[in-house]
Amino acid sequence: MPKVSQQYRDAQREHILAAARRCFRRDGFHATSMQDLFAEAGLSSGAVYGYFASKDEMIMAIAEENAREVLAVTHAAAARHAGRPAGEALADALEIILARDAQDGLGGMALLVWAEALRSPGLAAQFRDLFARLRADLAAVVRDHQHGGALPGGVSAEAVATVLLSVVPGCILQLALVGPEAVADAPRAVRALWP
Repeated sequence: MPKVSQQYRDAQREHILAAARRCFRRDGFHATSMQDLFAEAGLSSGAVYGYFASKDEMIMAIAEENAREVLAVTHAAAARHAGRPAGEALADALEIILARDAQDGLGGMALLVWAEALRSPGLAAQFRDLFARLRADLAAVVRDHQHGGALPGGVSAEAVATVLLSVVPGCILQLALVGPEAVADAPRAVRALWP
């Protein structure tokens, strides 16, 4: 029997996760059965179980993937130019989130995952770690601006970063519940608020 390449395994895993996202967006986590996932992926139970032992593992994989992407976007936006405005970095992240939502419904999936984090200690811990890393990245940008006089220094960089970081989930919430038109100008507004 020929050996399966890592590229094939990665593609198959992503195919299963894409099917899971569709099911979860359509029916929610708890109403989606493993049989629904097999049917949506067009694979046998053995093929799916070869990648994921349970539905919870799929949920965690989707959450990790989204968290890694948000963290990578924020890292890249914050590191792109030293002395770059905090609003610019945040606006870049929002633009990527809007594009991802148009591509694969990121907003709705984010809300489902956040709700799941309320009942899953493992997922909640992942979110605490993600937000700590995002806050630290943004605080570094804020600190640079405070030292340069572009932002007031009377409050901690971490507190300012927390406020700036609150914009992202707020936009995702509106994106999921109201629609993309509600937040279409958010990146431009963030750039204007924090020039």
